[in-house]
Formats: sequence, C-alpha cells, structure tokens
Amino acid sequence: MNIQRRQFLTGSAASSVAAISSLGGAALAAAPAVSKIAVDKAFADPAYKIKNEGVKHTLMGWCWKPMDTLTLARHAREIGLVGIEGIDRKSYPEVKALGLEISLVGSHGFTNGPCNPAFRDEVVAKLNESIDVAADVGAKKVITFTGMKFAGMDPEKAAADCVSVWKSVLAHAESKGITLVLEHLNSRDSSHPMKGHPGYFGDDVDFCVELIKRVGSPNFKLLFDIYHVSIMNGDIIRRLRQHREYIGHIHTAGNPGRCELDEQQEIHYPAVMKALVDIGYHDFVAHEFLPTWTDPILALRHAAMVCDV
Repeated sequence: MNIQRRQFLTGSAASSVAAISSLGGAALAAAPAVSKIAVDKAFADPAYKIKNEGVKHTLMGWCWKPMDTLTLARHAREIGLVGIEGIDRKSYPEVKALGLEISLVGSHGFTNGPCNPAFRDEVVAKLNESIDVAADVGAKKVITFTGMKFAGMDPEKAAADCVSVWKSVLAHAESKGITLVLEHLNSRDSSHPMKGHPGYFGDDVDFCVELIKRVGSPNFKLLFDIYHVSIMNGDIIRRLRQHREYIGHIHTAGNPGRCELDEQQEIHYPAVMKALVDIGYHDFVAHEFLPTWTDPILALRHAAMVCDV
C-alpha cells in the first residue's frame, strides 16, 4: 500500500478496506463485507480542504446533475474551489455572489463546429455572443471546438476553415481580454455520449496545437483535457511539457470511465499536477468527471485532495 493511500484511509470502515487493499481495486469492489460507501470513504478525507495555491481548482457543473447549481457551488466553495463552469448562464450572478468565478463560458458546442462550412455563420455568432457574456461576467475564457467530421470532408480544407473562423472572431476576443480555448476530445470511447465523441475532427491533441499555431494569437490556446489526451495520445506529462506555451485551461477525469480520480483508474494525477506546476501553469483546473461514488461531493473533495499542489 503506498503512502498516499495510507493518508486517505480514515475511520473504522477504512480499516476494513485496508485489510484487503493490497489485492487492488477489483478486490475492493468485490469484497462482500465492505459496503460501497465504505470503499468510497477509504480513499478520501471527508474534512479535506484545499491547502495549496499551485493551481486554481474549479469544476464542470453538468457532471453533478441533477444537483441544484447553488447547492453544488456552496459545496465547492467549502472545499476550497474558486470557480465553476458548465452551468446555466442564469446562475452566473448567484454563483458569483457566493464568491466563485466563472472559469469558462460555453459557446457553440462540439457538434456544429467550424470545420464544416455549413455552420460557419452559426459558430461565429455564438462565439461573439459568448465573448460578450464572458466579458460581462468577468470571465476570461470561452471554449471552442473543431466540430464533427462530415461526408466528403477534405481534412486540410476543414482545418483551414477552422482557422478562418477563429481568426474572424479573435479581434473581438482580444479587445475584450478574452482567450478562446480549443478543446481536444477523444473519438475512441463510444460507450456514453459524454465519455467519447466518435467522429470528432480535433481528436489528436498535437493536431489541435498545430491549429493553434496557425491561428497565431496569444488569445487562442489549448484546453488540455487530461482524460481525452490519455485515451487518444497518452504520454501526458511529456505532452504537457511539449505544449506548455499553448495550454490555456485544464480538465480532469479518471480513465477509463470518466470517473473519479481514485485508484481504480490509470492516470496518476499527483504526478500530472506536479508537472503542471513545474511548467509554470497556475490557472484553472476544472474537475469534469462523472461521479460514481455514493457521495458525489465526497468524490469532488477527493479530486481536490489528489490535485492539491
């Protein structure tokens, strides 16, 4: 059992899990004498609050539905998170009144993207609108996507169309102090509509960085989603170092399953987070996983604990 897990184990329920933990996550899940909630609590400190200021923790609100947004925001603030994203814009004023930042503003979605000329006008309009919303609410970032591949698509023309659309809105973004962040998504996982996106054009993170270079603006960066990069490219820490100057936002989730950042998934988040700080990234890290633990707020608290650098 490693030192980190020993630090996580708390209480009598945790002790019962510790006795079989050397058998691995499968044994923990299968052990009939240990309840699901006991297993969950074995990995987390139920009183943990963020201690360090290496990065700014935030979360993607849609992952915790159907929990009320303000209830989620209050829990996030109590844990020590400083922001929230992926929520209805109507909730922005109330969330900000609680002292949380809006870490990222949504825009045109990942389906209808600039790679397809049929959606050019729609994407431009939605990006410009989102830039205005971000500026009004005091946010600094707006998300964008390449969109999905389509029949008869020429990949090089699609790339050029993406760059053309983004360049057309960047003067507005720059004037408002807003950075657009391009999210790389995996096209490999077809098990769930939000665990993977088969047919997504920008499914190679190195290609997304090449698009960012073609745009050539300090206000156009990469949304490095650790979960998606793990699935499609791997070599996460080396890629963080390789693309350090282009990274503008971070998302987390466990792989496989887009679940908690616990020991039943393959990404070693403490090392990844240390690498982020080492490359000079101190901005938002948004937790965007689908909770499976009995207590979803404990799962969020655990993610904050694992990523506290």
